[in-house]
Amino acid sequence: MKKKKVLVDLSILKNIYCGLGQVALNYGNYFKEHYGSDEEYELYLLVPKYMVGAFNNNVKYIVVRKIYKFLPFFLRRFDVWHAIHQSSRFRPWSKKTRYILSIHDFNFMYEKKGKKVNKYLRKIQRKINRADKIVCISHFAKEETEKYARLNGKEIEVIYNGVEQLNVSIEKRPLFVKDDRPFFFTIGEIKKKKNFHVLLPLMKLFPEKELYIAGRKNTDYADFIERTIQEENLRNVHLVGVIANEERVWLYSHCEAFLFPSLFEGFGLPIIEAMSFGKPVFSSPKTSLKEIGGKVAFFWDNFQPEEMKKRIDNHLESFNSSEDCKQKARDYARSFSYDKHMEYYHKIYLEQLNKSN
Repeated sequence: MKKKKVLVDLSILKNIYCGLGQVALNYGNYFKEHYGSDEEYELYLLVPKYMVGAFNNNVKYIVVRKIYKFLPFFLRRFDVWHAIHQSSRFRPWSKKTRYILSIHDFNFMYEKKGKKVNKYLRKIQRKINRADKIVCISHFAKEETEKYARLNGKEIEVIYNGVEQLNVSIEKRPLFVKDDRPFFFTIGEIKKKKNFHVLLPLMKLFPEKELYIAGRKNTDYADFIERTIQEENLRNVHLVGVIANEERVWLYSHCEAFLFPSLFEGFGLPIIEAMSFGKPVFSSPKTSLKEIGGKVAFFWDNFQPEEMKKRIDNHLESFNSSEDCKQKARDYARSFSYDKHMEYYHKIYLEQLNKSN
């Protein structure tokens, strides 16, 4: 009997260093390790050209082409199509294709203004209207979807993101780390929603420590942070840009704490990554972060530097001197495994395949 076909849209791999790009990469790596020719369905991955073959030859590849956005029927028909995030430019053309839509956030409702908000909302509403199955990455994302979209009776399932278990054996000390002074670490695209600027006055109160802020910095907000660092002579704050995976592992492994003051997150992947190294996490309580951080993270009540420092001082030393605290963080992080995440989606693929014509 001819196998049915499942397409997983990993086109966001073109932006491999953003959060969604890392999610797509982890999907691909999971399929590389776990998908075999004996599966119940043929698996196709929609990827940029340079990623063809990256996830072994058991899967099949469809190369991203701009024409698919405007003339989607140039693609073959699939039985099931999984959009791993709500912002993809691509969609199935056949009404017979079962469409799984994963929704990460509605951040545009807070980041955009005027007509742009309505434009983004119309786009995601069309996808929701088309979807046969809707999944959100957190209960917060589910609440946002119910708040801003018309579901027309469609139910939403919550499946937490998987979190890559980073291998400490690949760590590599970054060249920008010049000495052995204790340091804090944070990572994310340098955008206003990440709220990194509140860490600058905080670091004035920690002159004995360094702060490394990693992430893509081709933004006006990054320029503002760099100007502030220079104007206020903050020699212990470093905006280091995009870093290699080996450097990211080293920074997680050797930091005293992970600081994450973000205002808008559908999930908050970095806080779980930091916990996987047994590190204390100090976070904003905004949006999904309190849900995802649970009882393991420490949350600031506000962003006044003295209050932020007080929360760190109250917990940093006691956490780092307790093997029990470190192990609880590692165990909690392991509960967000990609094995569990993909087990849920495998069931959904089979469920939707059974419903396909």
